[in-house]
Amino acid sequence: MDPQQSQSPGQEVLRRRSFAIISHPDAGKTTLTEKLLLYAGAIQIAGSVKARKASRHATSDWMEIEKQRGISVASSVMQMEYRDCIINLLDTPGHQDFSEDTYRVLTAVDSALMVIDAANGVESQTLRLLEVCRARNTPLITFINKMDREVKRPLELMDEIENALGMEVVPFTWPVGMGKSFAGVIDIAKSKMRLFKAGEDRVSDSSDTLIDIHDPALQERLGSDLKEALAEVDLIRNAMPEFNLEAFLAGKQSPVFFGSAINNFGVREILNTLVELAPPPGSRKAIQREVLPSEGKFSAVVFKIQANMDPAHRDRVAFLRICSGHFQRGMRLKICRNGKEVRTNNALSFLSQRRDILDEAFPGDIIGLPNHGLLRLGDTLTEGEQLQFTGLPFFAPEIFKLVESADPLRSKQLRTGLMQLGEEGAIQVFRPMAGGIMLLGAFGQLQFEVVAHRLKSEYGAEVRLLPARYSLARWVSSTDSVALKKFTQENIHRMAEDVVGAAVFLATHKSELDVAQQRWESIEFHALREHAGLIYQSELAG
Repeated sequence: MDPQQSQSPGQEVLRRRSFAIISHPDAGKTTLTEKLLLYAGAIQIAGSVKARKASRHATSDWMEIEKQRGISVASSVMQMEYRDCIINLLDTPGHQDFSEDTYRVLTAVDSALMVIDAANGVESQTLRLLEVCRARNTPLITFINKMDREVKRPLELMDEIENALGMEVVPFTWPVGMGKSFAGVIDIAKSKMRLFKAGEDRVSDSSDTLIDIHDPALQERLGSDLKEALAEVDLIRNAMPEFNLEAFLAGKQSPVFFGSAINNFGVREILNTLVELAPPPGSRKAIQREVLPSEGKFSAVVFKIQANMDPAHRDRVAFLRICSGHFQRGMRLKICRNGKEVRTNNALSFLSQRRDILDEAFPGDIIGLPNHGLLRLGDTLTEGEQLQFTGLPFFAPEIFKLVESADPLRSKQLRTGLMQLGEEGAIQVFRPMAGGIMLLGAFGQLQFEVVAHRLKSEYGAEVRLLPARYSLARWVSSTDSVALKKFTQENIHRMAEDVVGAAVFLATHKSELDVAQQRWESIEFHALREHAGLIYQSELAG
């Protein structure tokens, strides 16, 4: 954006919409992301993750392994302009093995778009992500996808979603038919119907045509399918609550849309709803105080770090959510964790792997800062004020593997890769305090596969992953430094450090943890590590 054309900071904040797309794998999330970019004019032709043997791939899937498998394993950031609003769209991994990355993304947005496969309804991973949204009272828009296939009945889906969400759902559109007989959707508020037409990879204006639902020609053409849909709409109007904006913004009510992302159908309604109903950037909680987006001084939090977005340069980019102030390229910022200064001459905006140098940005925007290990997940950057934003935890991993280089001459590359991927949060890396080979912690097998692939392709380090005897990990802390030192020495063969130097107790089974907790009452054992809490004790003490 041309800085000379920007409005006042307050007006710019009101123009922002920052949201994440969440779903179970294969619900169509990446396809919908692509079509949102298409309708906003950010791209002119959509790729397809299904056609991954061809040269085109989804814009949001930039990593080589994503192109090979047709899945999203890393979050992507995309900015676009639509109806005079600046939309920051974050596409998240659908696979449960990468739920920690998705959790961190959800801390950086003001609303979320949940995609549900109409044939499968609410699935297990969707439930986990919903718990995160509910905990943060994140406003949620629901898109029921794949209506052009044989799917569950709409009323059954409504009941299932409402029970799973634990909140009211309010249909804004309603489907007429399904599968091969899918004819379109009724706009309930307007009592008009938008006819379905199988889409292409470009925007079609024909989908904007609305026809009165009482039009005799329409009723004759669609017959019993339209009659049944109109009866269901009457039932909805009488049985379901009316849409309440305050309830939606409080995360207690979700508007629901039906469509088919692969066919460009229902996409424009989603964009319009984001612009009209989704909230602009709100206040953010720091340990010291609450930070308002309207404040003049700049503040931001690092919620994601991605290594090797440009493999040719072996770079690492820290993604920042701006919380307050007016960012201008070249401004000097302080890392509140250690007081070090960050230069911002190379600040970036994103359209997935495409990046542009950024001149200015405002609260709600996501910007990237290339760095070489200076910034960490959870870091707060300000113009000088000491702040620490909260709510960016790391969860204790559930499965473990030992990792060693298949080629001893590539050990240096392995260490570099593990350090960078650990800082990125792609996997948790532990260095045993008693020495020995490194330990990886994850939530699912796919995480190990992706990390092994990336170590080989991005760092030239082929690895062997070996069974590990550990089954759980807990970060440890204590207000009694002498007791903590004694505990560490007596349990040295069960102790490790993570990538930021936080002490971790490793156990082969839960009984070992129970014994340690009973014996060491002055030691706290943490199932999650939050940047603002127990970590960096040695760094802060120094």
